[in-house]
This record gives sequence, structure tokens and C-alpha cells, in this order.
Amino acid sequence: MVYSPLPTIATPAHPVSGDRLRLGIRQLQPQLVEWRRALHQHPELGFQEQTTASFIAQKLQQWGIEHQTAIAQTGIVALVHGSQPGPVLAIRADMDALPIQEANEVPYRSQRDGLMHACGHDGHVAIALGTAYYLSQHPEAFAGTVKFIFQPAEEGPGGAEPMVEAGVLQNPTVEAIIGLHLWNNLPLGTVGLREGALMAAVEVFRCTLQGKGGHGAMPHQTVDAIVVGTQVVTALQTIMARNVDPLQAGVVTVGEFHAGHTHNVIADSAQFSGTVRYFDPRLKGYFSQRMEQIIAGICQSQGASYAFEYQSLYPPVVNDSTIAHLIRSVAETVIETPAGIVPDCQTMGGEDMSFFLEAVPGCYFFLGAANPEKGLAFPHHHPRFDFDETALGMGVEIFVRCVEKFCAK
Repeated sequence: MVYSPLPTIATPAHPVSGDRLRLGIRQLQPQLVEWRRALHQHPELGFQEQTTASFIAQKLQQWGIEHQTAIAQTGIVALVHGSQPGPVLAIRADMDALPIQEANEVPYRSQRDGLMHACGHDGHVAIALGTAYYLSQHPEAFAGTVKFIFQPAEEGPGGAEPMVEAGVLQNPTVEAIIGLHLWNNLPLGTVGLREGALMAAVEVFRCTLQGKGGHGAMPHQTVDAIVVGTQVVTALQTIMARNVDPLQAGVVTVGEFHAGHTHNVIADSAQFSGTVRYFDPRLKGYFSQRMEQIIAGICQSQGASYAFEYQSLYPPVVNDSTIAHLIRSVAETVIETPAGIVPDCQTMGGEDMSFFLEAVPGCYFFLGAANPEKGLAFPHHHPRFDFDETALGMGVEIFVRCVEKFCAK
């Protein structure tokens, strides 16, 4: 996914006080860094995470943690039990990387040409592994069960929905789910979260317009596909401007447009594609219907025809208010407050964590990981993306405290 930046937030003066991370997690920090860097060197695309899954499974087996592999191709589910029966809380971590050539000159840079962990998923796996290890060593600290879901293919084509369909939220039945995203749009020492919609629905479209080509000096003999296409692209912007409640947030973006081959030939066809983003689940289905109405009307008026494809990829990421309050209360004990909590954080970026949140109550949140003083502030999906690894221990601490509070004895 491509993530839009959030407003600039000042870095807290003391973002990570050592005494806010318990001794066991502070001692785990070097291993968290080691695991993250090992994963970073071997990035894999969605549903191809064989090396990553093997790394995770080996650690779980080494620690004696019950787990199942090869779910939805490469996914893994692990169970850590507390000392007494109790609720079931799930923690989700995505595993896949991106088709990007890394530009960082660091010892742990990607060893696979054209592939890179440019979105922090290597850190997500390290945090989940650290949490699983710590809880397995301290079962007396909580009741119930923590289910760790290591998910493939968040970047595409989407691994959350197949994992839900495979039954990862059953046996035992998950009562709530949490997850985090290391976030370079926020500085180290901050947490961004909100009740309700955190991230947008992701929908994509593609359209081919068919006109009638001809000589550039004789337009009356043609149906100019470029003229038709530019009218359509402009008119699509009226959906948000004039059809949707102005108090609703959304965007229609045409990201590519192809037509014509030379200066003196009127194009007989044009192709364009783009994406739609919105927060309100009630808008599902509206944009595809309205877009086709606009395209059909313009084509009819100009004598052109069209082929229109529309696909809904991910629904919005909508946080449950109770679980969001739980995470906020925990985050306030781990980071400096109040400056460290960024309320009502939102982005038009999308995430397939949304499928888990449609199935059970939960909360997804951003853990600030940028540190400009160390040169660690490049945006997600950039070939020089990297993050301050201090955030790894913070992520483990937040997850562990969420477990202890949700699964209180």
C-alpha cells in the first residue's frame, strides 16, 4: 500500500525512558534487532514468504511454542497460554516485502535484487516474535491464550482474507485482535490511534474507451478518445465534490492514462486506471456505480464505447472503541505523555488488517519509528526506507501490557 503522510509531529524530548520498558524486554532488545535484520536481508513477496515463515517456525519450535504452518499458503498461527483459562486475544503481524531495489548502504541491506522490506514488516514480525517469547516465559502474568497470526501478502494480493477464511480466528475463538504498524510519518516515541476508521477502503478501477481514430487535421471524421477520456477524468472528480456529503472524506485518483502514438493522429482508444479511497463502510458500492454512470453518459454524448472494471480490495480499517481505549491506556504507560499520543490519527492508506477487524473487535495503531537525527525518516515504500529500531522494544512492551490488561487474572 502507499501511505499518505500525517501532519508533522514534534519528537518528544524524552521519547523512550528506559524504566518504561521492563528489564526482560530491555534485555530482549538486541535479539529483536538481530531478528529484524536477518529478516530484512531476505525479503519475499506476498505468498512467497517461505524463508520468512521458516525463520518464524524455527524460533517458535525452539521456544516450545505450539504453532501451525502453511495456512493460506505461507501463514503461521502460534498459541501461547497463560497459567489459567481466560479470554483469547490475537496479535497480527504481516510478513511480506515489496518489489523495490534497496538503496541503503547498511550491513543488513537486502540480499535479494529488486526486493526490499520497505514498509517495516520485518519489524512487525520481530515485535510479534519478541512478544511471543516473553509471554511464553511469563505465563503467570496472564490468563487465557494469545494467538499470534503471522500473515502473508499484506502488500498484495492480500493475505488477511484467506487467513480468516482458513479459520485462524477459531479453535480457539478469538475475542479481540490487535496489531501495529511501525510508522515513519510519526517520530519515535509516539503512538497514533483513534476509535473508528483509522485507514481507508482500497478500491481500484480500469477503463478502456473506444473511439474512432483518424487524421489530426480531420477531426470531424473521428471520435477522439483523448477528448472523451479527459472529459471522463475531469468529471470523476465531481463525485467527491458534488455527490458525496462534504463532511465525508474520500478521494478518486486517476493514476495512469495512456492514449495516442504520434502528434498528427487522433487516438482511437484510451486507457486509464486509478484508485478510490474512503472511510465510511456505507459507501461501499457507491463509487463503482456512480463512476460507470458518468463514463457511460460521456461516451454516449461523444459517440464512444467503453469497458469498465472495478475491484474492491480492502475495506476500511475500523477500530473498536473499547480495544482502542485499552491500547491508549497501555501506550500512555510506555511512552511519554501527553505529547506521545497522537489522537484521531488517520490516513487514506489501506491495510488488509481490516478483514480481521470486520470479523472480531480490535484495534490497529501506528507506532512512531522515524528519527531524522539518525537519517531514519524516509517514507514508506522508498528505496531508502529504514526505521529506528528502538521502536521494536516499545512495540513488545505495548503488546505485552495489552495482553496482561485484556487477559487479567
